[in-house]
Amino acid sequence: MNDLSADSLKLDSQLCFKLYAASRAVIRGYKPMLDQLGLTYPQYLAMLVLWEWQDTAPPQPTVKALGERLLLDSGTLTPLLKRLEQLDLVQRQRSARDEREVHLSLSAAGRALREQVGPLKARLLCDSGVDLDRLGALRDGLDHLLGQIKALT
Repeated sequence: MNDLSADSLKLDSQLCFKLYAASRAVIRGYKPMLDQLGLTYPQYLAMLVLWEWQDTAPPQPTVKALGERLLLDSGTLTPLLKRLEQLDLVQRQRSARDEREVHLSLSAAGRALREQVGPLKARLLCDSGVDLDRLGALRDGLDHLLGQIKALT
């Protein structure tokens, strides 16, 4: 007989389900802000990384580096970046040295969009009533969990 109890096989006992449900709820909470910005959640994440790199940029940010940072494959990332380029937020350019390498840069509109995010995100956090200390502890715990899982794969 298996050591797993019947309760351990219930949906509400599954960490993966709790993470999935929480992720969906957070993304739903972000939707009004993202609608104002004209972005989807994955596009927003890509913009966050590009804004971060604007301050502490790799010499020439690449699509590959962005995919690694976001844990996304090129099949997911390419259409996302194509849409950001159509929105005139991002520019992609093939490397002259290596055509397989595609460099990324923010357009003026992409840099300007960053200024809109701060006030919208502050209002989102305020409206949610979330305890920032608990949120920070949760983020730290998830970072630890992600690190442990990555170490196994």
